[in-house]
Amino acid sequence: MIPPTQKLWFGSALLPSGWADRVRFTIEDGVITTIEVGADPEPQDEDHAVALPGMANLHSHAFQRGMAGLAETRGPVGDDFWTWREIMYRFVLAMTPDDIEALAALAYIDMLEAGFTRVGEFHYVHHDPSGAPYADIGETAQRIAAAAAETGIALTLLPSFYAHGGFGGATPKPGQRRFIASVDAFGRIMESAGNALKLLDHSVLGVAPHSLRAVTENELEQILPLAGSGPIHIHAAEQIREVEESVAFSGSRPVRFLLDHFPVDQRWCLIHATHMDGLETSDLAGSGATAGLCPVTEANLGDGIFPAETYLAAGGHFGVGTDSNVLIGVAAELSALEYSQRLSIRSRNILAASEGASTGADLFRRAVAGGHRALGRPGFGLAVGQPADIVSLNTDLPSLVHRRHDQWLDGWIFACPGGAVDRVWRRGVEIVRDGRHRYRAAIERRFAAVLKRVLD
Repeated sequence: MIPPTQKLWFGSALLPSGWADRVRFTIEDGVITTIEVGADPEPQDEDHAVALPGMANLHSHAFQRGMAGLAETRGPVGDDFWTWREIMYRFVLAMTPDDIEALAALAYIDMLEAGFTRVGEFHYVHHDPSGAPYADIGETAQRIAAAAAETGIALTLLPSFYAHGGFGGATPKPGQRRFIASVDAFGRIMESAGNALKLLDHSVLGVAPHSLRAVTENELEQILPLAGSGPIHIHAAEQIREVEESVAFSGSRPVRFLLDHFPVDQRWCLIHATHMDGLETSDLAGSGATAGLCPVTEANLGDGIFPAETYLAAGGHFGVGTDSNVLIGVAAELSALEYSQRLSIRSRNILAASEGASTGADLFRRAVAGGHRALGRPGFGLAVGQPADIVSLNTDLPSLVHRRHDQWLDGWIFACPGGAVDRVWRRGVEIVRDGRHRYRAAIERRFAAVLKRVLD
């Protein structure tokens, strides 16, 4: 239940204008109504050390949380994304709607405990294991919404349109049968998903054409209007093979094709966009779209390294996502992003905006802004009129103690083995305390029961 009125006082808070000290937030019905800077704590105030805006996780496949660590056995030759995908297909065929909800709930708890307060769920498991629609064609989308409601995370639901098994409308593979829909059927999925979101506060509905491998140009044109004013997400140029197949089919690289044939703008988020040439990189930055980066998953799958330095120098926007959910963490994604650049360029502090700037703070601020923008909540932050989605750090940890402001972010992102997030409020409701979600025990039991059945 959302408290009608509450006051939270922090020694320091990261506001849109920068760090401020001795800050009191007044929150009414889950929304920040006043912010007092330089205020002394009062008896009725809750007193904490540091307040950060919640991070947006712009790309998640929640069910894959259940297969984390199951694809780490070396195959005979050429282990890559495509061999990992076959393992994922076998896993997905075993899940019921109850299983999907249970796996998503644990993933969302992990995200909240890590400092994510909104998730963009790129949802493509629509049908039963035989490939037949459920009685309510949006059954599994409704289960995603139920998991978000139970755990308290804010949800941007992105039902994925998936029609083919490769470029040019290739026949789908048997393992893809739970994903496949016609344009008309997808319209009904979107309608059901929209109904599921009506009971969730601050929810957003968008559309996610899966990729140019899975959607023809004509189909993409037909489904874009279903997004309304919501966001549009699409996988693009994640692997070299995808780029090569795109060039062979259309004569154009995936990002180039999207930029040349569709109105890519600030509503669009291109997930991964790993393999771009120089012109694609600058043009994507100039389009106003967001690059949806998932550095931990991209490293786990051996995808490649995003050209972040060039892209940011051209003014590009980015956010981060946990994608396969093999490891869920704000710090994990941001440090992996910076470290990948260091390994590629063989230098340090690549993604700090300027000389003397904090790398951790610049990464954090940009990812908060870009991630919420990509999920249909531009302008999010610790500001009057915004939901009270607040993350507090444990500044007694060795990597955070006796530090201030940007140094906390550097210590968290690059030097904390875990446990930095102390409390999380969503719409003013404290759902994480001492680093642990209030419903973790029960949801872990459900998760374990699912895995026992599925893996046995």
